[in-house]
Parts: sequence; structure tokens; C-alpha cells
Amino acid sequence: MGARWKGVFPAVTTKMSRLGEVDLDATQLSIERLVTGGVSGIVMLPMLGENASLNPSEREQVIRAGIEAVRGRVPLLSGLAEITLEGAKRQARAYESFGAEGLMVFPSLAYKTDADETVAWYQEIASASSLPIMIYNNPIAYGVDVTPSILRQLVGRAEIVAVKEECGDIRRITDIGIELGERYTTFCGVDDLIVESVALGATGWVSGMTNAWPKECVELFNLCLEYKLDKAREIYRILTPAFHLDTHVKLVQYIKLAEHLVYGAPEWTRAPRLPLAEKERNAVAQVIYTAMESLRARSDAR
Repeated sequence: MGARWKGVFPAVTTKMSRLGEVDLDATQLSIERLVTGGVSGIVMLPMLGENASLNPSEREQVIRAGIEAVRGRVPLLSGLAEITLEGAKRQARAYESFGAEGLMVFPSLAYKTDADETVAWYQEIASASSLPIMIYNNPIAYGVDVTPSILRQLVGRAEIVAVKEECGDIRRITDIGIELGERYTTFCGVDDLIVESVALGATGWVSGMTNAWPKECVELFNLCLEYKLDKAREIYRILTPAFHLDTHVKLVQYIKLAEHLVYGAPEWTRAPRLPLAEKERNAVAQVIYTAMESLRARSDAR
């Protein structure tokens, strides 16, 4: 397929108005900030982008707005999160026609497939378009684990080029490497495992908190690749309390709040997600403010 993605690919939040309407202008401004911050690609309509809360017309608008904002500077992938196989195949073709350059494919959102069904799901979606695919493996959230054995059965589908690994077990990256060598590019999918993941062979990072701190996250990732671990740990220890927010059920609200506090982006989400209650919002804000202050102090010291 020719796609060999690597580097930091933020899972882009879809900006909303207070009334829950999609704010394309704010979304494009955030994409520009990410690209100029040095990211290697972007993922529109991830779970963090409230994919399942948008209707098909809104998804098309978001993808097209993302393409317009990126202007070909980095690859643009779209999340593909559907219930039925036919729906997923139809949307794969649609997203390709909108101009997406790849897909990050979720398991079925309505059914926990077994191993054979999981293989069939990804094989069929891969056959539906010419787009390269990153498998989104998050068994904690979706109950389906794309194991190395399943990946082995998908080797014949050249369209499947990468795995976003989010099973929560850091040993999985090593297991994928043992089983499959470099057949797939492995992306870390959990912000608070990035240093460990790169140390074990991950060469990409689908990140949530990069939305708030693109330059710092790109710097952290590059330090890991260069094995400059003392310097990497310095940034990691500053950002890890904020990275922990990426694993919470309310990560969408938390990361949007971080964006709001760091650079003024709208923090609103669409129901069923509700605005954070005051006590919870204040607690999350304190984590963000602490990171901001520490990053500022680090910058001043340099």
C-alpha cells in the first residue's frame, strides 16, 4: 500500500459550540496548531472526536474541513466506527471519496466479535476501499482484543498496515514484534505508556493530550526515539498526571478542558456527555494548570 505511518498522530477532538453544534472553524484552527507543532499525521473522528455522536453529514463535514486545514502537509486518517459490516464498508468508501488518506478502524460498536468474526470484520472492511488501515485495538473499551494471533491471520491484507495498541498490557508490543516482526507499524494508543512503548519498539503514537501540547509531545516522542531517556523522563514526569486523564471514561471532557485552558479552544461536548460538575472540573483544571506551570518553568530554565 505504500503507507508507512510513524510519529505522533493526535486523535483530534471535534470542537463544539455550547449548544452541541459542530464548530468547523475552531476544529480547523486546532488542526493548524497541531501541524505547525510538528505532528506527523492526524486522525479525525476518533472516539475522542465524538465519532459516534455525529451524523453522517457532520462526519463528512469534519473530514473535509480537516483535509482543507491540513493542505497535504501530513497524512489525514479518519476513524471508522460502525455497528454493521455493511455500514462500515459503505463508510470506508465514502471516507475515501471525501479525501481521507487512511482509516483507523474500530471493532463493531454493537457486538463483541470472537476471533474468527474479528478477522472477518477487518478483512471485509479492508476489501471495501483502497485506503490503508490502522486497527484500533482497545479491548478495555470495546471488549474485542486483536491479539498477535489475529494479526497473523490478517497478514495477507496489504491494506492493513498498522495497529493502535491500547490493550493496557505493555508486553503486547513485544509480543507483536516476536510474532510478526515489522509487518505492522505499532502505535502506542495510551498517553501514559508512551515512553515504555517506544522503548519496546513502537514507532507511532496516537495521542489525546497532544491536542493540548503538540510541541511538547512531539519533543517527548523524539527524545524517546533518540534514546535520550533522561531528557524524556523530565517531560514525561511533568505531563504524566495529565496523560492519566487520557485513560478516564470522561477523557473527551478532560482533554477538551485541557485545550481550553492551554490555548482557548471551546471545551463543549455533545450529549450524552455533559459539562463537568464544578468540583470535578476544578480538580482536572488543577492537573492541567500544574503541567502548564511546570512546562513554563522548564522553558524558562532553558
